[in-house]
Amino acid sequence: MFTTCIHGSDSKIHCNEKDKQILLNFKNGAIDLSGLLSTWSSQQDCCHWYGVVCHNFTSRVTQLNLPCSFINGYGYNNFIDKSHCLSGDIPISLLQMEFLEHLDLSNHDFLAMTYNSMNSPSCHNLSLGNLPYPCEKSSSLHYLDLSGNLNLLIHNLKWHSSASSLKYIDLSGIDLRTETNWVQLMAMLPSLSELYLVDCHLDNMSPSLHFANFTALEVLDLSVNAIHSEVPNWLFNLTCDISYIYLDNNLLRGELPKAMPNFQVLKYLILSNNDLNGPIPDCLGKLEHLTYLDFSSNLFSGPLPINIGNLSSLVAFKATSNYFTGVVSEKHFTNLSNLKFLFVESPDIIFDFDLHWIPPFQLDGVFLGPVGPKPPQWLCTQTSLKSLGFANSKFSFETGDKFWSFVSKIELLQLVGNSIDGDLSNVLLNSSFIQLSSNNLKGGLPRLSSSVRVFMVDNNSLSGSMVPLLCRNMDRRSNLEYLDMSNNKLSGGLTDCWTNWKSLLHISIGNNDLSGKIPPSMGLLKNLTSLHFHENNFSGGIPLSLQNCHSLLILNVRENRFSGSIPNWLPHKARALQLRSNQFAGTISPQICQMHSLTILDFADNRISGHIPSYINNITAMVVHVRSVIAIGYIFYIDGMCYIIPENLMLLMKGK
Repeated sequence: MFTTCIHGSDSKIHCNEKDKQILLNFKNGAIDLSGLLSTWSSQQDCCHWYGVVCHNFTSRVTQLNLPCSFINGYGYNNFIDKSHCLSGDIPISLLQMEFLEHLDLSNHDFLAMTYNSMNSPSCHNLSLGNLPYPCEKSSSLHYLDLSGNLNLLIHNLKWHSSASSLKYIDLSGIDLRTETNWVQLMAMLPSLSELYLVDCHLDNMSPSLHFANFTALEVLDLSVNAIHSEVPNWLFNLTCDISYIYLDNNLLRGELPKAMPNFQVLKYLILSNNDLNGPIPDCLGKLEHLTYLDFSSNLFSGPLPINIGNLSSLVAFKATSNYFTGVVSEKHFTNLSNLKFLFVESPDIIFDFDLHWIPPFQLDGVFLGPVGPKPPQWLCTQTSLKSLGFANSKFSFETGDKFWSFVSKIELLQLVGNSIDGDLSNVLLNSSFIQLSSNNLKGGLPRLSSSVRVFMVDNNSLSGSMVPLLCRNMDRRSNLEYLDMSNNKLSGGLTDCWTNWKSLLHISIGNNDLSGKIPPSMGLLKNLTSLHFHENNFSGGIPLSLQNCHSLLILNVRENRFSGSIPNWLPHKARALQLRSNQFAGTISPQICQMHSLTILDFADNRISGHIPSYINNITAMVVHVRSVIAIGYIFYIDGMCYIIPENLMLLMKGK
């Protein structure tokens, strides 16, 4: 029924002139540095323009698909590069095209929604104030996606009243903090079935409102906002068949109601990372269609309802980081044959599983705590596990313990905040992602297979040299990308074995008792992005061989005994240079002031002399605040799930 724009097509469809002028007006107001709209020529049929879809018979524009794509792959992501995306203004006339049903301008860098000469002369910038209703025109729009336009500020949502046919709205990432009546306005859309307002700086969910007239709503996603109230009554009084509710990462407080009669078809209830308290109501165990239930990282207390085990459709049950009490046994999971993810952890919970219990499920992921002195016996029946984690537990592992053989087949291993007794120096770890942080581990470092990509063993009491880990012969090339051994008791030098670890992106060995000089072989780590040597006893100069690390964004060597001149060879895109409390001497090089992306430049408590160069104001990243710049973090994927490990840098402020 529809045709898409394909260059060279023989189609005889000719674009409607009115639609063409609206699209050209949009192009004229856009900043298009990459030529995304290069096919949009007044000399060419607009039905053949990139992203434009016309109706086969009427030739009217029905779809405009112009999302801006950017790659979020493995490795480091220090900002969202939108240089190839569109910027400028979105004219409201675009949303009011007479036959436009589908509009996708997601992930661009638009700044404002504006009225223009094609609207009433009295119309003005929508981003600056209230909507003048005479500007409204009826619209056929069903699908609207403006998500990811992080610098687009919208002060009100009244413009959507002209698009009463909207079924799908995604404004995620747009600052909507000044629109306090968004609930009432969105409820005016009779066909609205999916509403995504993620990370919109919302702090208001109309808690005093008892009813909201959503008649078709199926999906409500308000995650990652700052909503600081109780979960409002209107949500539990909805008369529509809502199926998906995402309220995670807010500041919601109070207790859940004891009855939820209008949630009978609910499939997803995501309440994690809030301040909700009180008991988990028994009524949740009666919502037979629930497939994903997550109330992790709240203040819930009391026992887990045993009728959770009646939720035969449940695929994921997550209840970590709360204040639950009582016993959790196999009776809680009697009928959960479809369960794939089981995350239950709370300091005062007691796990009491029958030693001979064989669960009705085969899990992909499990996270439990506290358990011990050995993991639950039933875990051996789980042949499909991809991730395994324990917290707040006490384990005792002997050399050659079969536990390490069992976890060698698991892709993601997380042992965090436990007390583990046992020597790991003869253990070979094989998981792709390994986090052994804060477990009071003692003895030497374990060995790593070539399969390991992430190894975090920070905040323990491991001692001895790094040589057994770094200098052992490996049958295959290492794939290690992320190495964190900070906050231990490691000693000796850095060794010169870094040639075996060329895949490394991140090295953190700060706060140990390491000494000596940086070996030349570290210059072979050409992919290195982040290097943390802080709080050790290293000496000598920063070797010039590190100039080969062209991707280096962070160099943190504070609180050592390094000497020589300040390194000025870092890439211009470097983000942080921490040299505090060393013995560096000389003057501040002009090259440092060309590192425009620096957000941290710290060389206090050294022997630097001369003037502070005036052109240090070239480092504009320290003062420019744009939401398109996000925190540096290491990104990786396991089984389709995205994980981010954020960078952490300590800033020492004068007088603090």
